[in-house]
Amino acid sequence: MINKEKTNGKLGEKIHQYLLEIGMETPISKNWLNRDSDFKLEEIEKSFKDIMTSLGLDLTDDSLQDSPKRVAKMYVKEIFSGLDYSNFPKCTTIINKMKYDEMVLVKDIKVSSSCEHHFVTIFGKAFVAYIPDKNVIGLSKINRIVEFFSRRPQVQERLTEQIYYTLAYILGTPDIAVLIDGEHFCVKSRGVEDVNSSTVTSKLGGRFKSEPELRAEFMGLIK
Repeated sequence: MINKEKTNGKLGEKIHQYLLEIGMETPISKNWLNRDSDFKLEEIEKSFKDIMTSLGLDLTDDSLQDSPKRVAKMYVKEIFSGLDYSNFPKCTTIINKMKYDEMVLVKDIKVSSSCEHHFVTIFGKAFVAYIPDKNVIGLSKINRIVEFFSRRPQVQERLTEQIYYTLAYILGTPDIAVLIDGEHFCVKSRGVEDVNSSTVTSKLGGRFKSEPELRAEFMGLIK
């Protein structure tokens, strides 16, 4: 569940508008973006009842009768909570008084998302680095940004870009590197059913893109 004391909806709205401007926003319906949670819970519960009935399940069974309500709560409050920008995390930055100008790297950040094509799990790790300019960001805020954009239906490529551009916006620097290594259960559990493969995506900007030595350092440190 989201701790509202650790969110910043005003910053979230700025990030939303910025991602819209650069074409990196998730396809979110304007008519539903600001709907309240109770409305969404009711609509999803009704719709999921229809899905279960269409599958031939007996909703009078005591094991199934509350499943539509459980699914609605899970979607709105948990695994798709990143569709609501009022849940965007507070992102505390401080002035870089120490003039630190080397890489800051956060490794092995948990990624738990959902494929927007089949609505099954994407699970993996993110690696995020940046070189401070005027500001540095609290380290846990990087994890929270990854978590926020993971908690919505996604394609991994867009998720990678959203993390990059959000950090670039907040930190005021393009010197950021993002890499995600993800396992897609739409590949593992259906279709080709390849249980061994994973997908790697990256977005490198600023010095990470223009300086081969810095890029090689980043890649070496995450292995």
